[in-house]
Amino acid sequence: MIFKDKTVIITGGSEGVGAAAARLFAEAGANLMLVARNRKNLEAIAAELRDKSRVEIFPMDVSDADSCVDLFKKTQFEFGRIDVLVNNAGFHVRSYVESAPVEDLGRTNDVNLRAPILLTRLALPHIREAGGGAIINVASLAGRTPVPGSAAYSASKFGLRAFTFALAEEIRDSGIKLAVVSPGPISTQFILADIDRTSDLTFSQPMSSAEEVAQAIVDLCGNNQRELAMPAISGVLTTLTYLMPWLGRALRPALERRGSRVKKEFKAKARASASETDS
Repeated sequence: MIFKDKTVIITGGSEGVGAAAARLFAEAGANLMLVARNRKNLEAIAAELRDKSRVEIFPMDVSDADSCVDLFKKTQFEFGRIDVLVNNAGFHVRSYVESAPVEDLGRTNDVNLRAPILLTRLALPHIREAGGGAIINVASLAGRTPVPGSAAYSASKFGLRAFTFALAEEIRDSGIKLAVVSPGPISTQFILADIDRTSDLTFSQPMSSAEEVAQAIVDLCGNNQRELAMPAISGVLTTLTYLMPWLGRALRPALERRGSRVKKEFKAKARASASETDS
C-alpha cells in the first residue's frame, strides 16, 4: 500500500508501538492523526515528526464514545480523507479476576474491545469514501490461548481477533483490508513499568521490539495476511496449547521457570541502566 498523502489514525500513538508506527508511516509520507490520553507525550512525538509529515493530535480516552465521534470529525476536517485506522490503544490489569478491581475489569473490555469496534464502525464509511484502505487491530498472543492471571485481558484480545475475522468476511469485497497483529511481550513501558506483576509465563516468550511490531502493522496494510502472530514460534505454541489445553498445563512449569530467569535478567539490566543514568 502506498501511504503518500494518505491519512492514518493511530490510537495509543504517543509512545511504544503506536509512536514507532507513527514514525514509519511518517517516513512513508502519510498524514497522521495521533490519539492518546497524554497530551504532553502526543505533542512530543508530533513535534518529532512534523518535518516529515503533517501531524495532528487528539488527546482523548478511546473508551469515551462521544470523543470517538469527534475524532473522526476532526480528522476529516483537517485532512479531508481517512485511509487507515490502527487500533493500538490497550489496557491490562495484571490480576486474577477475583482480586481485580471491578472498574479495571470493565475498563479492560472498554479499551481493548469496545473501543476498537466503535472506532472501526466510525472509520468504515470514511475509508470507503477514500477508495479503500486498511484497519489494523493490535491484539496479543493472550488472545490466541487462554492466559491464567490475565483472564479479562485474554478475553478482550480473543474478542478483538474474532471481531477482525468476522468483519473481514462481512466487507471482503469492499477494498478495505482488515487484519490483526498478535504480538507476545513487547519491550515497552506497557510491560516493563509493571514488571513485578507481569507473569513469569509472559517472560518465557521471546520479546519483540516496538519497532518490529510497528513494521508488522505497516506490512499488514498491504499484504494478504489476515493475522500475524509474533514471534512466529510463539504463534505456533499458542495454537498448540489452545487446541490441546493439556499441553499448556504440562509445559507451564518449565515455561514459568524460564520466564523467571528472563525476568530477573531484565530487572538486572534495568537497574544497571538506571545506575549509569544517575552517574
